[in-house]
Amino acid sequence: MAGTPQGEALLKRPLYVYSLPAELLGSLTAKSTNGQTVLTPSANVPGYEVRESDDATSSPGSKSCTLCQILFQDVREQREHVKSDHHRYNLKARLRGTATLNEVDFHKAIGDLDESISGSESESDDEEESGEQTPDSTLTALLKRQAKINLPVPFDEAESTSKKVRGGKEPLLWFTSPILPPNTSLGVYRALFTKEELGEQSQLIDSLKSKQKKPHIIQRNQDSSETASNTSKITKDSHSEHISLCMIGGGHFAAMVVALAPEVQKRSGIEERQARVIAHKTFHRYTTRRKQGGGQAANDAAGGLAHSAGASLRRYNEAALENEIRQLLKSWKDMIDDSQLLFIRAAGSTNRKILFGPYEGQVMKHSDPRIRVFPFSTRRATQAELMRSFTELTRVKVSHIDEAALVAEEAKRRDAASKSPKPTAQTQPQKPKVSKEEEAAMLHTSQIQALIRRSKVPALLSYISSNSIPQNFRFYPPDSAQNYHSSTPLHLAAGSNSPAIVSALLTKARVDPAQLNDDGKPAFDLAGNRITRDAFRVARHELGEDTWDWEAAHVPSAISKEESESREETEKKAAQEAEDKRRAEEVERLRKEETPSIGGKNRASRQTLAAIQQKTGAEKREEETRGMTPEMRMKLERERRARAAEERYRKMQGGSAT
Repeated sequence: MAGTPQGEALLKRPLYVYSLPAELLGSLTAKSTNGQTVLTPSANVPGYEVRESDDATSSPGSKSCTLCQILFQDVREQREHVKSDHHRYNLKARLRGTATLNEVDFHKAIGDLDESISGSESESDDEEESGEQTPDSTLTALLKRQAKINLPVPFDEAESTSKKVRGGKEPLLWFTSPILPPNTSLGVYRALFTKEELGEQSQLIDSLKSKQKKPHIIQRNQDSSETASNTSKITKDSHSEHISLCMIGGGHFAAMVVALAPEVQKRSGIEERQARVIAHKTFHRYTTRRKQGGGQAANDAAGGLAHSAGASLRRYNEAALENEIRQLLKSWKDMIDDSQLLFIRAAGSTNRKILFGPYEGQVMKHSDPRIRVFPFSTRRATQAELMRSFTELTRVKVSHIDEAALVAEEAKRRDAASKSPKPTAQTQPQKPKVSKEEEAAMLHTSQIQALIRRSKVPALLSYISSNSIPQNFRFYPPDSAQNYHSSTPLHLAAGSNSPAIVSALLTKARVDPAQLNDDGKPAFDLAGNRITRDAFRVARHELGEDTWDWEAAHVPSAISKEESESREETEKKAAQEAEDKRRAEEVERLRKEETPSIGGKNRASRQTLAAIQQKTGAEKREEETRGMTPEMRMKLERERRARAAEERYRKMQGGSAT
């Protein structure tokens, strides 16, 4: 199976499960899943690579946590997992000699905690009457309770994906084609197929063909803005084939209905594909006990009712959040009923009760066979996280495995293990010798990376100039995982979303934007927001078209600095208007809900209304310190604390005088 140039060209662009190229779809065959050496996540041998089809987050080798049984797409996701409660719990369990939990069982084990046991990430100025409890002590308590926990079944047999993963089956189904390069396989999530479609492998290809959707093409006028085009030209047909996604936890709720037919936008002769969102909504209420973890309802059930103002506010918010979510599900009932699949993340009995009741007018039922859990790690429930999850679910994975290399490497490892003598205490490994050039490169790498991450523009330019750093300098060592995507200073600045550093490197240090990283991408492709991308376009305007090969660098047409600042100001103004409108609507809703009853609930409602009508202290402080350096912020904070101390002392003096 030698592959064809056509197949190699297909892998250079993202492959969407519901809109695969006809030539590829007609040649696919399902791979057998009986063998134990097919796509082993922990393989670490030459020729092994698993990546997404657009190479956006790929890296050579495997990135997985064997302790928690999770496979990651990039180093950043792996680092976030190491800091998570799931990983820390398994570390403590291993030290205690107890069994570790995979991700599904861990979420079931925390049960009524409703969210991450480290507590909500949202900020609050509320004070509790009880003492603080650290995440470590909470983890220890969970370890002690583990032997007594009866794990509930979250969605009955509807969670077919979760059960298959626990049963030992991989979350991905793998396909191959003769037009693809050798040892190349395509992976599709098992959760996208029904139980009937998974019955026989011969039916998988027919099922995949039946899932193909005709793209929804949109023509855009060049003289109209992107926002106006979205409003006037995108028609959201709730009757089109779609799936629904829902996440709830820690007072955060996000739901989205996404059409399966991809949206193709033709702009200036260029086709851009993206998901077509039919409806989306997010809610957030302060319901979690800060620094102590868990929702207020779970705390009430475990230790009795607390009578603080914060506890009353959280109880009110829990009831309000439940009402808002159920009202939204009721208004979306037709779309949910017509959804082909329902992907739901609801950890904890309280969250599951909000969605599945039972209650009058119930929309979702836990026995619905369309329900799936997300077969990968998810983060806080936001609209952006739902879109990331949808992309992850529907993006075809591309794997390159040399099975002959796997067998040879395993045989070589066994031979080496049988022949090598046992190490003694006197045997010490010798450190590899490092040349002066390599030592200097490592020093420059650490210094430049630190300056870029801290956004020290003058210091960075001074260091580059004083040390005669070449324009094509690449970070050392090149085989380091953190240097794979960010191989050059410009790549690191773009990936860190530092527009000031990007502008300085391009216009002052004259770095070539067409340099490629080890993943074959120019720095512009790593920019994560519009401001950073605009820094490249402004540099193109200031340096001129003949300075660099801007087309090879993937930098779009040039814009002036004034245009970039105008766009940024427009976006800020639009965001502020949207926030003001949201506040006004929330105030009006609370006024209608408020009743003349006596008790903590009415008092909490008035407190919430007052908090919404005026900006919080954190928002005011954020506005005051916007644009300041860290040193200036520290100085301002010291002055604020000094004034507060003087005011307290003045009040004490006045009280003693009377």
